[in-house]
Amino acid sequence: MASQTYIFKGLLRSALCVKNKVPKALFHCKISCLKSQRTESVQDAISILGKSFSGDQLTNVTPAILAKLGRDLHNTGGHPLHFIFKRIESFFHRSYVKRGNPVFSVYSRLSPVVTHEQNFDSLLVPQDHVSRSPSDTYYINSTHMLRAHTSAHQRDLIRSGLDAFLVVGDVYRRDTINATHYPVFHQMEGVRLFSDFQLFSEVSDPSGCSLFERGKRDNTKQENHSLETSKLLEHDLKSCLENLMIAIFGKDLEMRWVDAYFPFTHPSWELEIFHQGDWVEMLGCGVMEQKLVDSAGASSKAGWAFGLGLERLAMKLFSIPDIRLFWSTDSGFLHQFRDKHFEDQVTYKAVSKYPQCTNDISFWIPEGFTPNDFYDLVRSVSGDLVEQVDLIDEFKHPKTGRVSHCYRIVYRHMEKTLTQAEVNSVHKDIENLASKQLSVEIR
Repeated sequence: MASQTYIFKGLLRSALCVKNKVPKALFHCKISCLKSQRTESVQDAISILGKSFSGDQLTNVTPAILAKLGRDLHNTGGHPLHFIFKRIESFFHRSYVKRGNPVFSVYSRLSPVVTHEQNFDSLLVPQDHVSRSPSDTYYINSTHMLRAHTSAHQRDLIRSGLDAFLVVGDVYRRDTINATHYPVFHQMEGVRLFSDFQLFSEVSDPSGCSLFERGKRDNTKQENHSLETSKLLEHDLKSCLENLMIAIFGKDLEMRWVDAYFPFTHPSWELEIFHQGDWVEMLGCGVMEQKLVDSAGASSKAGWAFGLGLERLAMKLFSIPDIRLFWSTDSGFLHQFRDKHFEDQVTYKAVSKYPQCTNDISFWIPEGFTPNDFYDLVRSVSGDLVEQVDLIDEFKHPKTGRVSHCYRIVYRHMEKTLTQAEVNSVHKDIENLASKQLSVEIR
């Protein structure tokens, strides 16, 4: 269950369009205009984790992204993302036990390559949902993609007969560039289903209780859930996640629940914690849409699901200021976690803070251009040299109607001081490739 902006916040992309003054319609550009924007170094035959896929007109995955596959940071001992994964796994194995065995099974090595159907249709994502746009998602071809959330495995695992499971893995999204966003990050998904006997086992008189009824959908329940079902699932879910946050951040933790909307849960909520003077969203969750559960062959059960981002938790817990650090091989970063136990309290200490270099780039944009096309190109050229990219100005020519964008690119190496000459060379490569691949006209 996605915990961040991709599916959980269905309206966020629309808001982003307004914020950046980019018409929402541009996020739904036709497939026919994408071929000219494909990164040329991605060949028609794409090799991913030992399997070959044929590229086509929808392909937009880049070599820079493909190079991240298989790193499995969440499974790498001595890495902060592994610490977060193990803390959560330990909480569930410690808190939910049946006959001496963990109730929740854990899956941390599922392939990030999924079908469009798994990533979208199985989760009831509408056909016109902005998350399906190539400006938001990494497509391998017209049938396969890099998963945008661990929720893509939800239906298949339920169909295999599982009632309670955790899925953790790397997920991929085209997004803006700043200290908290990266095209690859890690999520954990949690699902639990109940039969009527299980859900009502602690009710004093369960004789009149039933999971399902014919009713009306409102803010508190789905049309085919009884009110008792919805309220008991909500209580079980919220108690579980509140205890999880306490297990991670400590007992003196202030929390609050916020109503939310997600396509595959109802009712839905986000959990926020008060951390270092601010309210911070930690995860999203809700009562699973019964239509999804039914489609997975578990129509006699009802359940809940949640999703959270490992980087978000790790950045707060360990005071890590920049998401790029998780991919660093610098010993100054890694040694702070090496030889530690995942339950140890670690506070990251900056090894050094190298100076920024800032260059601006302005260009006339063609029809069908989206900012994420440019952000992805910047990442392809510069790797992790770029700390942030901001759209700082938009100009529409009063006579020609042409639109110009000006972006400020902030360069900072994680391990050394960049010279202005080095930055200028990379910046020139970005200009040339943007002109060639995105058909922009540099000003």
